[in-house]
Amino acid sequence: MTVRTAGRPATAAATLHALINTVRAHGLRVSTARRVVLEALVAAQRPLTADEIAAARLDLGSVYRNLETLESIGVVHHVHLGHAAGRYELTGRTAGWATCQACGRSTPLDAEAVTAIAAVVRAATGFAPSFTHFPIVGRCPDCTLERSLA
Repeated sequence: MTVRTAGRPATAAATLHALINTVRAHGLRVSTARRVVLEALVAAQRPLTADEIAAARLDLGSVYRNLETLESIGVVHHVHLGHAAGRYELTGRTAGWATCQACGRSTPLDAEAVTAIAAVVRAATGFAPSFTHFPIVGRCPDCTLERSLA
C-alpha cells in the first residue's frame, strides 16, 4: 500500500543519522529492524525489493511493516520498475525512472529530464504526470539500436 503524507522527504545525500532523526521526530522508535531497513536503503545504489532488504538479517513481515511505516512518514517510497516485485528507495533519490521493455534495464531520470517530459505531457493532455511510482516504459538506447540494425 502506498501512503503519501506531508513530511520532509529524504534527499539523495540523506545520511543514516539524518533519517533516524526524522523517524524520531515523527514520534517513532528506531528499532533494530527499522535501523537495518534504513541502512540497506542508504547503502543501496538502486531500489531494493523487500526480499533484498531482508536478506538473512530480518524476517520479511518485519521488513514490510517497517517499509510501510517509513513510507507513511515520507522517508521511503516504492516504485514498480517492471513486471517484478515492487522496489523501495529513499524519497528524493530520483525524480523518476525509465524501464526498457526489451531488456528490463531501469534508468534513473534526473529532475531536469522529468520536468521537461512532464511539461510536454501536460501541454498535450492537460494531465500532470508523475514518474516516481511507475516508470516511463519504452526501449533503451541499446535495444533501440539493436532493433534498427536487425
